[in-house]
Amino acid sequence: MPETRYDVIGDQYAATRREDPRIAALIHAALGDARTVVNVGAGAGSYEPRDRQVLAVEPSEVMIAQRGPALSPAIVGAAYPLPLEDRSVDAAMAILTIHHWDDDQERGVREMRRVARGPVVILTFDPEVSARMWLMADYFPEVVELDRSTLPGPETIARWLGGEVTIREVPIARDTLDWSLGSFWAHPERVLDARARSSTSGFARMPPEVVDRVVAAVERDLEDGTWDARHGHLRELDEYDAGLRLLVGTPA
Repeated sequence: MPETRYDVIGDQYAATRREDPRIAALIHAALGDARTVVNVGAGAGSYEPRDRQVLAVEPSEVMIAQRGPALSPAIVGAAYPLPLEDRSVDAAMAILTIHHWDDDQERGVREMRRVARGPVVILTFDPEVSARMWLMADYFPEVVELDRSTLPGPETIARWLGGEVTIREVPIARDTLDWSLGSFWAHPERVLDARARSSTSGFARMPPEVVDRVVAAVERDLEDGTWDARHGHLRELDEYDAGLRLLVGTPA
């Protein structure tokens, strides 16, 4: 992962990408009784358990600076190589980060499996499912292309992990505190919010002219009622499958 990527897009992360307690509960349950956990691509620390010994690994100093005082200090590092011996921690986790690992994706996942005695817990998006959300399907084909080129599907990640892997659909709630791009399913007005856009890699990694086009199109369709005519039924839903998936791998 380039060290500068989240130095650019991560300055508002702690404010807009807060933990969703329902997702956190799923992650913490998947960690089982692990007492020592390595969190790879740890960012500002969202979804890190507070009641276990965590080694946080994160390449961006901007992200590290946003870690709260209740969290363990992070070390500057990437997914590969991890500074740990084989089977030296109880579990490993990676939360919405693998798409930023670039050439280290497969070997980073295999590193997590190498160092963890027990579960490897990965939260990611299925790019084929997320592509069906209204934002990507109607306005933002560029992010679909980006996701398909940078985000391995859950089945691919499971193959890299080996052993037994479960893949769980994780619906995104309307009132989630974690403003990932998937959360925009319920909030088209969020596309018009520069702070919200800047905390999603989908928008932050696009050229300004593409972002301007998407914003203008969504703003126009909200104003003239086109968006509600097409997608107004979503305003009645409490949650939606935007492609978020939780993978839990256990050793063979």
